[in-house]
Amino acid sequence: MNLKELVGIEVAKYVKDGMVVGLGTGSTAYYMVKEVGRRMKEEGIQVTGVVTSSATEQQAKELGIPLKAIDEVDYVDLTIDGADEISSDFQGIKGGGAALLFEKIVATYSKECIWIVDESKMVDKLGDFPLPVEVVPFGSHNLFRLFEEKGYNPKWRKTADDEILITDGGHYIIDLALEVIENPHALADELDRYVGVVEHGLFIDMISKVVVGTPEGPKEIAVPGK
Repeated sequence: MNLKELVGIEVAKYVKDGMVVGLGTGSTAYYMVKEVGRRMKEEGIQVTGVVTSSATEQQAKELGIPLKAIDEVDYVDLTIDGADEISSDFQGIKGGGAALLFEKIVATYSKECIWIVDESKMVDKLGDFPLPVEVVPFGSHNLFRLFEEKGYNPKWRKTADDEILITDGGHYIIDLALEVIENPHALADELDRYVGVVEHGLFIDMISKVVVGTPEGPKEIAVPGK
């Protein structure tokens, strides 16, 4: 059993009977969703899932997890999702799987959010992982040039066929190779102001705990003040 699977199984223990659960996207979240499906079948717990991507929706349906759209629930009790980087002050970059917009919407309406990662994702400062920025196609090349002028080293997210990737929301993604993000809060505010930017992969002050896969087993880290 690999580290991602161990973490996915461990974090599924936080899912309780009767919960509305945000089901994340990615290789680690895959195992969490799989374990939630197993618990429903073998332990008899009843949950309602709210998915963050079409890939997770397909997996959840195959497992028999009943689903509702985010607009069909007043809130989500708990969202469990992966992350591409988590800094020492528990800010995060997400969007490597191109689901950042839906992931952030579900997280925003959640009472609690937990991230699940392997220890390679824990860093001092964010930025080594390219920061995804989801943009509307109209005017996107002008945004790309703006990011070039600012020295953000933009790159289009593309498919295996070298076509510009289209997100589940019908948008493009521009990845910014920033190396180090000294002030995530300030950068998030800046990106929020650009017309045409739908969302970005900086997830600021959104989680209560992290479950990290280590060779010694899953390790839970509580976020101070949460």
